[in-house]
Amino acid sequence: MEKARQVFLWIAKVTAAIIMVQTLYYKFGGAPESIYIFSKIGMEPWGRYGTGGMELIASILILIPRTAWAGGLLGMGLMAGAIFFHLTSLGIMVNDDKGLLFVMSVVTFLCCSYVVLSHRGQIPI
Repeated sequence: MEKARQVFLWIAKVTAAIIMVQTLYYKFGGAPESIYIFSKIGMEPWGRYGTGGMELIASILILIPRTAWAGGLLGMGLMAGAIFFHLTSLGIMVNDDKGLLFVMSVVTFLCCSYVVLSHRGQIPI
């Protein structure tokens, strides 16, 4: 049972990291979709670059066993923000993406939550 839990934990870590890293191309590259999203919420360009930088940090931290809890918490916070903006200003579907960005935010939030829960004993509080 412990082996299966460890495998599932690594799947959650890698899934969250991959989703966050793959969006960096759009944020840092100035893709029209990314500019549209951050313009709509009034955070273009500083919010796009800041969010991208924090997602990169979260992706690295979540893959390092000693700092996975910090990466998970940072990822949860970032995805909570993304989910909030989808539910309040952007809508579930953005530019006819069929809700893909929203679903990716929810999946990443859930993966990060599992990582934090699994590493809760390491949180220095």
